[in-house]
Amino acid sequence: MKKIIRPVIYGVVILLLMLNIIFMQKKMPALKASSTEVYDNLRLFTEVLSYVKDNYVEEVDVQKLIRGAMKGMLSTLDPFTQYMPPRAYKEMKVHTSGEYGGLGIVVSIRDNILTVISPIENTPAWDAGIKAGDKIIKINGESTKDITLMEAVNKMRGKPGTDITITIFREPRETKDIKITRQIIKIKGVVYEMKTKDIGYIKLREFTEASGENIRAGLAALKKEGAKKIILDLRNDPGGLLNQAVDVASEFLPKGYLVVYTKGRAPGQNMRFEVEKSGPYLTEPMAVLINGGSASGSEIVTGALQDWSRAIIIGDTSYGKGSVQSVVPLSDGSGLRLTTAHYFTPSGRLIHERGILPDIQVSLNAAGRTKVLEKVSEYANIKTENSSDTQERKVDDMDNQLQMAINILQAYEYYNGKVELKLRHPKEAPFKNKKHGTEDE
Repeated sequence: MKKIIRPVIYGVVILLLMLNIIFMQKKMPALKASSTEVYDNLRLFTEVLSYVKDNYVEEVDVQKLIRGAMKGMLSTLDPFTQYMPPRAYKEMKVHTSGEYGGLGIVVSIRDNILTVISPIENTPAWDAGIKAGDKIIKINGESTKDITLMEAVNKMRGKPGTDITITIFREPRETKDIKITRQIIKIKGVVYEMKTKDIGYIKLREFTEASGENIRAGLAALKKEGAKKIILDLRNDPGGLLNQAVDVASEFLPKGYLVVYTKGRAPGQNMRFEVEKSGPYLTEPMAVLINGGSASGSEIVTGALQDWSRAIIIGDTSYGKGSVQSVVPLSDGSGLRLTTAHYFTPSGRLIHERGILPDIQVSLNAAGRTKVLEKVSEYANIKTENSSDTQERKVDDMDNQLQMAINILQAYEYYNGKVELKLRHPKEAPFKNKKHGTEDE
């Protein structure tokens, strides 16, 4: 009886797949030319599934096989496209709410290796010394080879108070085990303080639901304290919500200015995001700090401010995560996260896998501190040998990227109006100011 039922079942599967193809042809005419090829490959897949089901040495779970096949299929595309089982799909929005359990680490797959984008400040991962760029080669002794992002996240999350050991490889040739205790991760929106009598410093750690509101509150507080110049610190900020990135950038740009646009294969993925209301901070001298841990939303804000000549960008080249993922619910309660578009800066620069190159590149090392002195002399039109001991001591502080930003903003006083921050009008920009939703050239 089983021998009769099985062919019937597989025949039904093929029939359903064929009906689905016919339906898709009506929805997407471009598929018609390749429908025969698609059908042939689906038939081949069904043949393999049937043979494995009947002949594998042990009884197999068909659902597990099919989900494994979907996982393998999506892994051939990019690290951010993934199948999410029902439980994972249900928990997907936890991270952007600003509180979650785990290590406080943001990861990606780069060159087929699980890689740290950035640790979040004041979290277990940060305290344990995890750095942007670290390669995680093992989790609790198990190799991360061929692991997906979702699998990695699930392995690292767990009950608060429990321990996890991750093995990292750090350039040039350092491999070590790091034991970390999981905690409930509470992301502080922003931190801010006055660095000098007129320079306000504000750091955004991640683009969560309240980032725009938090930035506005922080900037208002700094202004009350006398801030006339601004340092926006986006180092190790892994990004987050797109609308919040646009909201933050809008604080520093006039109404109608383009912040970012997306381009995909489907027309509906070509979108523009512009400033809806002129920001209150349009003329204050401004510096933005970035590094290799600045990704996604951080790169959107930085790219916009750089393209519009609104701020001086200081630090290291950003991570280069500039793709758009659309989440599609599936019939069994699971979900599909699919890369559908790329982000472009207002001038048309592709962010993905390229990152944002700073105007002044400064690394956190001795060589970087030397560059600080050279650049301060250049920008302030003063000689290095005339720099005061106080200035040199400041530059010798651990955070020489921040010191560069402070010194550059202070150096504006030496220009006597010769150098000004000028915003380009949209008509002068190297792109056509088309309506929302149309494709850019």
